[in-house]
Amino acid sequence: MKTAPVKRTYSKLPVWIVEDHHEVVPHIYRAIASRHVPLSGVKMVHLDSHPDLLIPVNMPANTVFDKEALFSELSIENWIMPMVYAGHVSHVAWLHPYWAQQIKEGEHNMCVGRDKSTGTIRVTSSDDYFLSDALYVPADQLEDSKPLHLRVVQVDPVDTSPSSQSQNDCSAVKKPKIGSDSEVDTELDHQPRRNEPSTCTPQPPDGSSTSGDSHSADAQTQPAEGSAAAVVCSGLLGLIEQNDAYILDIDLDFFSCKNPFKDLYTQEEYSILQELYSFKRPEEDADEEELSDCVERRTRQLEDLEAAFADLLDDDGQNTIDRWAANPGMKSLAKLVQSLKERNESPDYEMVHQAGLTCDYSELPHHISSEEEIRQLLLAVQLVLKALPKPTIVTISRSSLDEYCPAEQVDSIQSDTLNILETLFGSLDVHKEYEAAAKESMSECS
Repeated sequence: MKTAPVKRTYSKLPVWIVEDHHEVVPHIYRAIASRHVPLSGVKMVHLDSHPDLLIPVNMPANTVFDKEALFSELSIENWIMPMVYAGHVSHVAWLHPYWAQQIKEGEHNMCVGRDKSTGTIRVTSSDDYFLSDALYVPADQLEDSKPLHLRVVQVDPVDTSPSSQSQNDCSAVKKPKIGSDSEVDTELDHQPRRNEPSTCTPQPPDGSSTSGDSHSADAQTQPAEGSAAAVVCSGLLGLIEQNDAYILDIDLDFFSCKNPFKDLYTQEEYSILQELYSFKRPEEDADEEELSDCVERRTRQLEDLEAAFADLLDDDGQNTIDRWAANPGMKSLAKLVQSLKERNESPDYEMVHQAGLTCDYSELPHHISSEEEIRQLLLAVQLVLKALPKPTIVTISRSSLDEYCPAEQVDSIQSDTLNILETLFGSLDVHKEYEAAAKESMSECS
């Protein structure tokens, strides 16, 4: 009779710090291979100004079973969902600051599987976040489906003034209604924008709470005696039980975030991109057929725009511009190209298209925090993490070279984040992978 593999533990909490967020995936896979993290049913607490829940649009689904091929296909916005389809990750809590509103607050139960018609990874959620990237398919169109339970939670800055310290009891997190039995009432929290699939839907977690008693914390962040901080925070997340091996993932742009494309293009150019790439939402009560029609229209729109900018990359002469500008909804393309060429004789049209893909139903988050606001968010995160058990591994993305996290703030945010982790969870085994990557890059250049 086979026995279950023994769960292994690290002597010190490993913290892997990378530059680009998808670079955390190899470290997660190593933790799975070494049996520190389970092969399936992995839970992740994901702090970020971006959900990172998109999918490589044209990647064959079976790529997830070729590790090296998978790593080469991932990018910063789409590294989580392939791990869901591979059967590893099943629960994600996206903790976001108030300026990041890409996915509706609350519970989202969906399936991630292989599209029968294309062989690519698709999802059954009809949230605008997925519809605008043409990633939705009906449940009966998926094969080899895996359930994903997603909880979206807003974390607000905590007032650090002396008068407020005695009241800091995890109020940084939007609190759900707590019943007399201390269980979380998610009825108000779970209001999906459209009907969720009725099949292959994961059941919500049982709401088991953890007290976080094993953590130490300084006096400033210790909840007032008798407060419901631990119950509220862990119940709100509704994911992590005391003995779970889970991943704590932090993008430092959670604390301060730029939209780097705003520095690349003028306001007029950015407005034209928003017009060209605008996403027409279906009605609130749209049925499955209407949702599928929406995805088909959106797919054609994005394919046409990609083809247009690919053509312009080869030849941005007037004939090419006029030909594409004659297409429905693309009249303003001529004005955009004219403006771009006035500032640069050879615009990077591939980058223009990438910028356009961020201009759909909502703008890319842009909020450069003050030092005080960063401190308030750090305290909020410390209060939230205090109510959770110790994670198995921590992954951190700096996101500074692409300027999603302001370069002038990233080092201090990183240092303060590591201090919080050490305060709560004890000794850390910190791996600054971004430094090794930078040295390797410099060596190749020389």
